[in-house]
Amino acid sequence: MALTAEDLDGYEVNRTVQDTVASGRTADPAKCGPIVQALGQSGSAYAATARVGRILLSEGDDSGATMTLASHSAGDARRVVQAFREAAERCTAFTDVEASFDYEAVEVQPDPGYGDESVSVRLTQVVSYPDDKPVRVPFAVVVARKGTTVAMFYTFNDPLGPQGKRPASVPVAIVRAQLDKIGELEVSAAPLERSR
Repeated sequence: MALTAEDLDGYEVNRTVQDTVASGRTADPAKCGPIVQALGQSGSAYAATARVGRILLSEGDDSGATMTLASHSAGDARRVVQAFREAAERCTAFTDVEASFDYEAVEVQPDPGYGDESVSVRLTQVVSYPDDKPVRVPFAVVVARKGTTVAMFYTFNDPLGPQGKRPASVPVAIVRAQLDKIGELEVSAAPLERSR
């Protein structure tokens, strides 16, 4: 169900190890926790029946992305997206307690219209050094649900690279390719469901 290199031209696709347990990552303030979890390996505070991860590296100048794909019960899949949406709407700045990174300028973007429902957020990670000015890293997160599957994508711009000062953006091609693949799986499974 998850993307492979054959599904996406121009990207190297690497697997990451994922766990099906709920994420324990926390934020300060706690209401921002779903955003921190979306930036981590577990994805959300809801356990999954299956979870896989991918790191998609662009072979050109485009941004890549890190993706977590999780299968949930129908109710939990909706709750994952709702929790992320509410956190994005209520949070403007927070600290990732585990990693000790600060984030600021959290801003919900117009709904990209992916899948059955989706949320897009931009924010800035602030990396502080004792004897130097903080480095600000533009981040973007997209959370999309298709049926009982939730796909989470995040990317960032290298602050020293050519895109360093520009807002980050998860490549549309990656999101669409993954959601199309989930849709193909749902269509191929439908005849089996009807025959039971």
